[in-house]
Amino acid sequence: MCGITGYIGYKEAYPIIINGLKRLEYRGYDSAGIILNENENFKLRKTKGKVSDLEDKCTDLNTKATVGMGHTRWATHGVPNDINSHPHVSNNGKIALIHNGIIENYNTLKIMLISKGYVFKSETDTEVLVNLIQYMQETQQEDFATAVRYALNEVVGAYAIAVMEIDRPQEIVVARLSSPLAIGIGENEYFIASDASPFVEFTKEVVYLEDGEMATITLEGGVDVHKIKDNAKVNLIIQELKLSLEEIEKGGYDHFMLKEIHEQPKSIMDTMRGRLLVNEGTIQMAGILDYQDKFLNAEKIIIISCGTSWHAGLVGEYLIEDLARIPVEVEYASEFRYRNPIITDKDVVIAISQSGETADTLAALKLAKEKGAFIYGICNVVDSSIARLTDAGSYTHAGPEIGVASTKAFTAQLAVLTMIAIKLAKHKGVISEEKFNTLIAELETIPNKVRDVIKNTEEQVKAIARLYAKTSNFLYLGRGYNYPIALEGALKLKEISYIHAEGYPAAEMKHGPIALIDENMPIVVIAPKTDHYDKIVSNIQEINSRKGNVIAIVTENDTQVRNMVSQAIEIPDVSECLIPILASIPLQLLAYYIAILRGANVDQPRNLAKSVTVE
Repeated sequence: MCGITGYIGYKEAYPIIINGLKRLEYRGYDSAGIILNENENFKLRKTKGKVSDLEDKCTDLNTKATVGMGHTRWATHGVPNDINSHPHVSNNGKIALIHNGIIENYNTLKIMLISKGYVFKSETDTEVLVNLIQYMQETQQEDFATAVRYALNEVVGAYAIAVMEIDRPQEIVVARLSSPLAIGIGENEYFIASDASPFVEFTKEVVYLEDGEMATITLEGGVDVHKIKDNAKVNLIIQELKLSLEEIEKGGYDHFMLKEIHEQPKSIMDTMRGRLLVNEGTIQMAGILDYQDKFLNAEKIIIISCGTSWHAGLVGEYLIEDLARIPVEVEYASEFRYRNPIITDKDVVIAISQSGETADTLAALKLAKEKGAFIYGICNVVDSSIARLTDAGSYTHAGPEIGVASTKAFTAQLAVLTMIAIKLAKHKGVISEEKFNTLIAELETIPNKVRDVIKNTEEQVKAIARLYAKTSNFLYLGRGYNYPIALEGALKLKEISYIHAEGYPAAEMKHGPIALIDENMPIVVIAPKTDHYDKIVSNIQEINSRKGNVIAIVTENDTQVRNMVSQAIEIPDVSECLIPILASIPLQLLAYYIAILRGANVDQPRNLAKSVTVE
């Protein structure tokens, strides 16, 4: 959720931290703050609003400080305002802290600290933690890092924190539990951040803290890592950062979301590269091949995920059951643990997450692991928490996705799930060699077909968006494989345009939603040529009889549906299992252009954050 960043070195810290906050703003943008330590003097600025508002507050910040840290917030405890913004400073004014996560027992700790005379200005859980560190330092008579460790052993929850003490102007202490934290190592300079994007142009060496670890960072001693629980020394593992500056810039597009929609031919191709080997007649996925028996002998596969990734999981259910004939259940990770799920060591659990840090998904995975299930991860971020927790997995290679509403990560997830389903079907012997070869050859063409869909439909979608930008409600309908795409299309519109939209199985329209349909209700129907085509045609006729306005996604050269609807958007003719990838594209564009016409901030929609690292 929130983004944290910091710097300690020989350069001026302020511009590095501000620029880092701009790159982390996708993680939260309702308030922002910065604190610098110059000659044992804190210089603090924080405000409700975006990082640009923080910059306006820093025009009088005359400092050459070479150490500091910053925060961009997605509010959990306390409304977005100046006081609740981070950084937070202890009662004695000597300790400053920034925090991504949630302290679940903050109220108990707060009551204890109030009884000791501590006063609180904000409504946040973070202010409790910074004062708990002061309390530990004063009562235990320990050094600063030890006081931080003692305090963290008293808290329950999730966190990535960075802490500075005013009397130690060349030291930052960081720690993590269930929230990501990266440390960039330069030449006589160090960077901290929620992800590596704030320091990509400064260094290619990075350390990712593991859960339950903390590090003291100084210019003299470098990065000193220990376990939070018992202070055990941890050997430093430095990795090469595989991220370029170009990947996290807009590249001439007006918004990251539009850039990422246009990147999908490349991101899907990159995800399949080295795996989909058509000339060799195979799909090479080590994570599946090495544990083939786990999948083929599974009593069931459970897919757990949230949001857009959950929709990918629903498509995965259709793919795996249809092609590989293995039972699949798809669960919201946020509900999984709370219904006492039945999991055994004969089950395979697949977690899907763009960031690999989704708190609900991580918690569900830990439960599955405790029950003995084999767990497999599909995520986009190398060395993320989910990647480290799972027994095996597949990275999507979508590249950094900055827009909060997921686009290219979603279609890359579909590409991975499609390859998994086809591969399992081949190994299980439930599809013929001929069908296998046909499917992989067709899958290889999908990146070019996605490129064609963008090229051929974008201007048409712009025109459709102009017709419906002032609409208050939308309905999305699909059958079979395309029902999850109806859900995803509705979610995209809700997320970035704030129009109320609902996705339904087309056959369910008669069981309630049809009551909403009138001449003011646009209905998006995913209506390609499939075995369900005649049924979809009947659904459209039912809508027309209620004077609804139908926008249809149709197979190219379709005439029957085209003649029945207000607008028809064509996609190439492909096998049914591959339609979801292509049908997603015009729905992404429709949401984008409607949001633009409504004046919404498509990259940073209100109340949302990219990486949901709190439950």
